[in-house]
Amino acid sequence: GLIPGHAGAPAALPGRVLPTPIAPVTFPAVAGEGVWHPAGRVVNGRSGVYEAFVRPDTVHTSLVTGVAWMDPHLLTFKTFAGAEEPGGSWAARSPIPTALRTSLVAAFNSGFRLRDAHGGYFADGRTVGHLVNGAASFVVRADGTATVGEWGRDVTARPSVVAVRQNLSLLVDRSAPVPGLAHDSLAKWGATLGNQVLVWRSGVGVTASGAIVYAGGPGLSVASLASVLSRAGAVRAMELDINTTWVNYFTFDPAPGSPASGVNGTKLLAGMARPSSRYFRTTARDFIAAFAR
Repeated sequence: GLIPGHAGAPAALPGRVLPTPIAPVTFPAVAGEGVWHPAGRVVNGRSGVYEAFVRPDTVHTSLVTGVAWMDPHLLTFKTFAGAEEPGGSWAARSPIPTALRTSLVAAFNSGFRLRDAHGGYFADGRTVGHLVNGAASFVVRADGTATVGEWGRDVTARPSVVAVRQNLSLLVDRSAPVPGLAHDSLAKWGATLGNQVLVWRSGVGVTASGAIVYAGGPGLSVASLASVLSRAGAVRAMELDINTTWVNYFTFDPAPGSPASGVNGTKLLAGMARPSSRYFRTTARDFIAAFAR
């Protein structure tokens, strides 16, 4: 079938806000569409990641977008530099160090090359490029929580901010896609293969409860990506990288106490081009990973 079959919705726990099913926009809905299921390593007896699958719009009904919801109470986030992006030497860089693999839960692609991102990269107390006011920013705090916001408005430089990755401007703001996305501009939202509007795209957002939501899949426009992220509960969201080669999200489910590896990694969508061992070897580009608290 189109949507992988899984057990029912997550069980709520005291003080923990879990995702509500994503409302489909295409009818009739496929069995299991928009229903969350646990994925990856169990953290303190609970699942830190839930995944769901939805069709992105009412026209391209054979396409599926994958969505991952990451629990800020169970996970910490970390940015990793690649060999080429952002350039220079960093404390956290690819590949993921062996010592961190026993707590790795998920890893996913970051944004455009900095020269195309219209923003900067901050870690280790220093910046490559410039942190641009108004730019969409993935921000990691000293306690390992993360958020997505507009730099200078929602998020600013302060001692609690330990990493920032900027990419373009927000796709979703105040829980809704921003105006004007239907006028897909390659100049604004990134050059695509063959100048196509519908390509592999990815994005990340933050929910009202502070969870981090990733979405990625084929045949997405900027507008349909924003729609999926907002339907998945994002109050603010940004585009990450686009085109087939660069969109990837993996969860890892090794035996308890064992390291994450390509062998126990699973792609969010089977069609994602790169293997789940991707971040255990040197990569050219930077990326983001989530670890058990």
